[in-house]
Amino acid sequence: MVNPQWARSFVTLVETGGFTRAADRLGLTQAAVSQHVRHLEDEFGPLLIRRPRQIELTPAGQALLEYCHEVASAAKRMQLRLSDAGDASARCGEVSFITPGSVGLALYPLLLRLQLAHRGLVIRHRFAPDVEARQAVLSQQYELGLVTLRPSDRQLSATPFLEETLELVVPAGETVTGWEDLARIGFIDHPDGQAMATRLLMRHLPGNPGIRNIPCHGFSNQIALILEPVARGLGFTVIPRHARQAFARPDALQVIELGPPMVDTLWLIHRAEWPLSARSVWVLNQIREAWPATGTLPR
Repeated sequence: MVNPQWARSFVTLVETGGFTRAADRLGLTQAAVSQHVRHLEDEFGPLLIRRPRQIELTPAGQALLEYCHEVASAAKRMQLRLSDAGDASARCGEVSFITPGSVGLALYPLLLRLQLAHRGLVIRHRFAPDVEARQAVLSQQYELGLVTLRPSDRQLSATPFLEETLELVVPAGETVTGWEDLARIGFIDHPDGQAMATRLLMRHLPGNPGIRNIPCHGFSNQIALILEPVARGLGFTVIPRHARQAFARPDALQVIELGPPMVDTLWLIHRAEWPLSARSVWVLNQIREAWPATGTLPR
């Protein structure tokens, strides 16, 4: 284990960029800071490249800095565990949640209602596709995440949380009986579009040539705008029901039912190394209680 005082001197040195400034911030002598760094270098090898007006981290120095940040983060989480154990304090503080845009459109009003009812609660929410959500939770930018595909990374705990129905959405008035009609209409893509379209169309049109063989007529990464080109007749898309229900011009769209509904499981993810904060557990319980079987939340 790294000596905490040495680690603090090292991190402060990196943050301030100089031994004198680090010593001033820590209330130590410059010689003491230098000695702490030498102790660390005796153990881990060269950590710094010293230049006249700056310092540069070696790979070993960068690894040590990341370790120190992880230790500090773990200590902060421990303090939160101890401070938010009570029921009242579980409704105070920040809850960070990163979700697909579709389900986020339904979840966000609920999260805001919780925040209005409990003014000490701070909601930080972001829309993101699976890859970004996984990385954000792994890098500790967000405590909670929802993804459509269960991750295999052992650093992530993943449990089934909610369900959402995928829909094949075409411009109003279009007739779709098979693959040829979809190829004629063209595809409107989005960050999870090809994956969702593949799952739905493989279920209902087995043996199809694949979504990549349909002309792509557009792409948007804004959940509120994905259906706009569909509404204007530029193509079809496959999107969760929540996103379609939130669209402002439902009369311009048509849902094609090729067979039984295609339901995706949304997996709740968080770092597996530590338990969730009490406030996050409370918020998740509120979501579960409010989420009806239809998957549609009241506004």
